[in-house]
Amino acid sequence: MLHLLVDDRPWFRPKKRGYGAGLPIAWQGWALLLAHIALITGIAMLGQGRPVMTTIAVVLAGIAPMPLYRAKTQGGWRWR
Repeated sequence: MLHLLVDDRPWFRPKKRGYGAGLPIAWQGWALLLAHIALITGIAMLGQGRPVMTTIAVVLAGIAPMPLYRAKTQGGWRWR
């Protein structure tokens, strides 16, 4: 099972225009994207009534997995 996560193949295509990752091209990329969305949604729902703390937590949760997105993007991130 671990070999599925350590696989060197890319999980995301690069964006056609701009900078960053595009859509997932592997199931691992879809799983990461869905988990990322679920995490941010959960934080937003749990943080209702505390807007400053919720905003900080959502921003941090949004930024945290970016190194993994970048490492698993085909051809890396560059301006296109």
